Amino acid sequence: MHDPRAARSRPARNGIADADEAEAIAIRGLTFIASDPVLFPRFLALTGLDPQGLRRAAEERGFLPGVLEFILGHEPTLIAFCEAAELDPARVSSAWQAMAGPRE
Repeated sequence: MHDPRAARSRPARNGIADADEAEAIAIRGLTFIASDPVLFPRFLALTGLDPQGLRRAAEERGFLPGVLEFILGHEPTLIAFCEAAELDPARVSSAWQAMAGPRE
């Protein structure tokens, strides 16, 4: 007999169970960036945001995939985030793919 709970608990092919899990990884990434005194100013400078604008931007579509792209774009940052969050780097990449969709 088919158990619908089994399908929900099984990760998708990209290693991310669902969009909620991908979003949770991105939010953890943003928290990691915001708590780092070196990364946070760099992130703000690259995004053109100020701390007040960050909250508004976080609600916009595309912002959280951008957080993951920022992390993925710098290997030392990726490694530090993955160690802190106890994640495999491939899961961060999978989360980005799940949120950003396929590249054109």
